[in-house]
Amino acid sequence: MAVNLPETPSGAPRASADQHAAPGAADGPEVSGGRAEARRRARGSRGRKAGRSARRPRPWWIELPVMAAVGLVVALLIKTCLFQVFTIPSGSMENTLRIGDRVGVNKLAPLTGWEPEPGQPVVFKDPGGWLPPQPTDPNPFTNAVSSALSFVGLVPPKDDNYLVKRVIATGGQTVRCEGSTLTVDGRKVDEPYLHPGDDSCAGLDFGPVKVPSGYVWVEGDHRSDSADSRYHQHGPGGGAVPVDNVVGPVSAVVWPLNHFDWFGWAGR
Repeated sequence: MAVNLPETPSGAPRASADQHAAPGAADGPEVSGGRAEARRRARGSRGRKAGRSARRPRPWWIELPVMAAVGLVVALLIKTCLFQVFTIPSGSMENTLRIGDRVGVNKLAPLTGWEPEPGQPVVFKDPGGWLPPQPTDPNPFTNAVSSALSFVGLVPPKDDNYLVKRVIATGGQTVRCEGSTLTVDGRKVDEPYLHPGDDSCAGLDFGPVKVPSGYVWVEGDHRSDSADSRYHQHGPGGGAVPVDNVVGPVSAVVWPLNHFDWFGWAGR
């Protein structure tokens, strides 16, 4: 017997209950498979999180040496390439730098093309005969500790054969002091940094002296209390210091805090 299906308003035959249910039955396995896959992924994610949370932190006796080693490496890199601390041992640079001040020297400046210029305070290695032999620590343990700390830059250099002075003239320039007037290439040098009561010559006339190429002429701000280039004219370089001996410009007084001062990237 023919069965007439009722039509939809658009004229298309309406499916029977059995026909309507068939697609649902066909979709069942696909939907179930998708849900199962989602559950597996969720379980895997929870398992990974649980695994991570289950990892125990390293014991302190492992963490502490690692942190100390990293700190020492960082300090060594800073000392080698960035800044190094030096202690002012005398009053030759007063009142700009005082006895016991710790100054930060910019060691990166020479690596980026900086060269000493007149007016800049610099730290340099003793070119020979400027400083007396330095005493050594008789205690082998404290001597070894101080040597290690000095090597990584946590304390000032152990041998302490470094000096700090102000650049007055550079290679090729002619410096002269007469009466109370300091001249470079015949022009008077204005020195507002001089210690109160001092003049530029402080009773010691000299020159004219032509500074050799690759050298600098240096003097202390406390002109009457500074054994600088003026007093070493019979030594190597005629009193001038090789540029290769210059560690870098003094950038700041970093200690004590009540005397903190910033001289700029290349000093002043």
